[in-house]
Amino acid sequence: MEHRPTVLIVEDSRTQAMQLQNRLIDYDICVLVAYDGLEGLRMANEHLPDVIVLDMKLPKMDGVQVCQRLKRGAQTAQIPVFMLSSADDSENTMAGLNAGAEDYIPKDIFAANYLLDTLRSLGVLPPG
Repeated sequence: MEHRPTVLIVEDSRTQAMQLQNRLIDYDICVLVAYDGLEGLRMANEHLPDVIVLDMKLPKMDGVQVCQRLKRGAQTAQIPVFMLSSADDSENTMAGLNAGAEDYIPKDIFAANYLLDTLRSLGVLPPG
């Protein structure tokens, strides 16, 4: 049985999570969604996704704290984490990168396209 890539989206805005999810489903990717930091951490440890897309500002535990815990975890340390951040939120963006995130995705109208390009560069999606 062929491995089906899994992406975990941790985003408290149901609208933004759904927009990203809808774009990824077209590519036969398993998409998991968590709506707060603690749920995201639990789901990451339970499902070990190929990629995690993590919002900076989350209820219960913020994105920086979640990223730090993921990067310290024996099972989750190698999972690429991409932070979702407002374009004008450079302080939080740097905090996320310092916590171990591979990169950040600006929260704008191009966020889904940026995510798709990133997944292609990681080999999670086929080129093109």
